[in-house]
Amino acid sequence: MKLAPLPFTPTDWESVPATQHPGETGTATWRTLNVGDVRIRRVDYSAGYLADHWCDRGHVLYVLEGELETELKDGRRFTLTAGMSYQVSDFGDAAHRSATRTGVKLFIVD
Repeated sequence: MKLAPLPFTPTDWESVPATQHPGETGTATWRTLNVGDVRIRRVDYSAGYLADHWCDRGHVLYVLEGELETELKDGRRFTLTAGMSYQVSDFGDAAHRSATRTGVKLFIVD
């Protein structure tokens, strides 16, 4: 990952406009900054959220609050709690989708 030229930029995530993205169930709320080809997001999934697609984009994801369930297309499942992260590349066979029973707050760079 290479960030485009950017001055030092503190971010108050609550002031970044929110966009709503419905899942198969529940809703994802994104607050997004785009820096060149890099997307930086604070994402909140509502309780009962299940993604409506398999994602094969690379991410660095960090759980700020709550519990995230990640399922890989090959059937493997991982549960992440606050303070945990995952890293996945754009390459390979790691298509994944997210779910949460209780709701979760994430920080994602992709």
